Amino acid sequence: MKVLVTGFDPFGEDKVNPAFEAVKLLPEEIAGAEIVKLEVPTVFGESSEKVAAMIHAEKPDIVICVGQAGGRASVSFEHVAINLIEARIADNKGNQPLGQAIQADGKNAYFTSLPLKAMVKNASDHGLPAYISYSAGTFVCNEIMYNLLYTIEKNNLGIKGGFIHVPFEPSQTVGKAVNVPSMSIEIIAKTIEYGIAAAVMNNEDIELNLGTIH
Repeated sequence: MKVLVTGFDPFGEDKVNPAFEAVKLLPEEIAGAEIVKLEVPTVFGESSEKVAAMIHAEKPDIVICVGQAGGRASVSFEHVAINLIEARIADNKGNQPLGQAIQADGKNAYFTSLPLKAMVKNASDHGLPAYISYSAGTFVCNEIMYNLLYTIEKNNLGIKGGFIHVPFEPSQTVGKAVNVPSMSIEIIAKTIEYGIAAAVMNNEDIELNLGTIH
């Protein structure tokens, strides 16, 4: 089995992106699966194109894209991507689309095919906080997840795909409000690793109530 894991480069005013920094720390094999790592640009369209090209070249069984969600306190496994771009800030090439559909012929939303509950449980069982998120935002993170799931369905690839959001790493919170959360890149990487292990080992998701009330 082969798992493609992608992470974004730094964007905005940040000099580091914990997404790819954590991906780089992942072992070369997890739960018997080969891990292929790819850095992608925080640029609308280009990031998805790089993922599609790597899927064609490597033919992975699972694809997991990783991005930063500054302000979140722990690693979050995304459940859904929506067919909308609403860019509050520009991407790394100055693009800032407003209210634009990602794919004209795509569904309003695509749900992940990853076993999210098993992934969260495996992280929790190892003493690391994680949860399921029901909003991937409307920036490049949501777009890459949407395009991944769109591509898988449109081309009948028969592979699993999804997205993981990670918090700031500590240096990114310098100068911010004292209550802005962060997590070390090493802990982020371990949480992702446990999530990947569960995705490899679970063909179907487990029965576990992890819903939210707000």
